[in-house]
Amino acid sequence: MERFTYLAVEFFAIIICFLFSFHPKIRFDRYFLTYLQASIVVALPFLLWDAWFTDMGVWWFNDRYIVGYRILDLPIEEILFFIIIPFSCVFTYFCLTQFFNLRWSHRTTSVFVVSAIGILAILTMLSIDKIYPFITFIVTTGTIIYLFYIAHFQYFSEATAVYGILLVGFFLVNGVLTGTGLEEPIVNYNSAYFWNYRIGTVPVEDAFYGYTMILWNVYLFHKFKGKGKEIN
Repeated sequence: MERFTYLAVEFFAIIICFLFSFHPKIRFDRYFLTYLQASIVVALPFLLWDAWFTDMGVWWFNDRYIVGYRILDLPIEEILFFIIIPFSCVFTYFCLTQFFNLRWSHRTTSVFVVSAIGILAILTMLSIDKIYPFITFIVTTGTIIYLFYIAHFQYFSEATAVYGILLVGFFLVNGVLTGTGLEEPIVNYNSAYFWNYRIGTVPVEDAFYGYTMILWNVYLFHKFKGKGKEIN
């Protein structure tokens, strides 16, 4: 049964959110198609990125914990990851923003964006010889600049705030994938390609990777619902 471990992690990451999607006070099920459209668009470049790094040996997957079916040399579980994990994140975003005002002032958001870009620029320069953080920080910087300054994404602060809350679950899920509680990691990282600083067993770069992925999912979720329309 070990070969179903990665699938089990994904099942437990989504099942509660999926079931509560049908709650009469939430009814996120009305937006399943909208979510699927957004997540597929985001998943495509992330899967190409994933396949590229897998081919380079930046990371690889432990056959002990996967069923064995692959596309682009990626386990089917890894492909599902980009649909399942963002689903739980967007669902959580949907619920929290329905019941709580998480929006920051424009000034606060601007300070955050400028500070984040500055910090990311420094981190990028410090990571020239490490391809995983180098690419991740560049993509995260580009995402923030585009969504805030070009797309004028009005839910940027809410998406960021919710991601901060989701980091607890993020580190729990990624912790299992990177070896917490297991004899061996499901996803292995080549130390030559990343910083080797971890929170538990999770590389710190993963937090930025996840932030970028969730920002795009929330942005496109709103986009496919209709530009400028509130979720209700």
